[in-house]
Amino acid sequence: MSSEGLPMVVPAQALPARVRIHEVGARDGLQNEKTAVPTKVKAEFIRRLADAGLTTIEATSFVHPAWVPQLADSEQLFPLVGGLGVDLPVLVPNQRGLERALALGARRIAVFASATESFAKANLNRTLDESLAVFDPVVRQAKDAGAHVRGYVSMCFGDPWEGAVPLHQVARVCTALRDMGCDELSLGDTIGVATPGHVLELLSLLNEEGVPTNTIGVHFHDTYGQALANTFAALEHGVTTVDASAGGLGGCPYAKSATGNLATEDLVWMLHGLGIETGVDLGRLTATSVWMAEQLGRPSPSRTVRALSHKDQ
Repeated sequence: MSSEGLPMVVPAQALPARVRIHEVGARDGLQNEKTAVPTKVKAEFIRRLADAGLTTIEATSFVHPAWVPQLADSEQLFPLVGGLGVDLPVLVPNQRGLERALALGARRIAVFASATESFAKANLNRTLDESLAVFDPVVRQAKDAGAHVRGYVSMCFGDPWEGAVPLHQVARVCTALRDMGCDELSLGDTIGVATPGHVLELLSLLNEEGVPTNTIGVHFHDTYGQALANTFAALEHGVTTVDASAGGLGGCPYAKSATGNLATEDLVWMLHGLGIETGVDLGRLTATSVWMAEQLGRPSPSRTVRALSHKDQ
């Protein structure tokens, strides 16, 4: 699966030499499926992603099965992939989830916060400040155990109930997570409404608030077709960690037109065209997403997957 000599490499000035892709398809993507994907299929998906060169693959969530039934097999899945030699972050909602993850050898932990009151109440059943209070001991315990901790911040650029989200409100949550001890923050455009200027303004404000660019990742949805443009803006600012989902798996239940996460293949095509190193074999990655689409019984929404797989037919 390749286009000979394409994309043509034409570097742009002042962009990072290398980008680390934080692959979220196995967790953020599959948790949105209507039916549970078999554990063996998930494990094979993760193995194929690692074989394609992805070095950070978010594996699962240690949440109560009633909350996310699609990921109820976390205890069975994690031991199947733990020896792949790649980083396997897992999402935990509370101390009980953290303890389950640490007991299985997880050493990269993620917590999931909100930049808005409405989403905190809808998704976490707590106020914004109450949710941060719950995460504080989780982060501290994870750090005491020697784990790397990522803090997700959802609704950074817009909220389906509140509309526009003030930048200072996002910065307050980000700095709170930083002060708890989070090593990394992921800025989530949960409903896909961000535009490049908005991205640059938020990144600049976070720098002013003492959050270094090298601790920031970006997580864009492509609802309005802005994910790659927003990624490029973040790269211009110096961001070197970008979240993406193989084959564009995942979606947003709060925006009916949402097309889901930025597809990893679309991201890799752009980065390779810019001469930016990723370590990812695009052909193997595309083949993996085609295989996963077959398991799910529907075509991949990734434009790059469709273009490259069509060439081989």
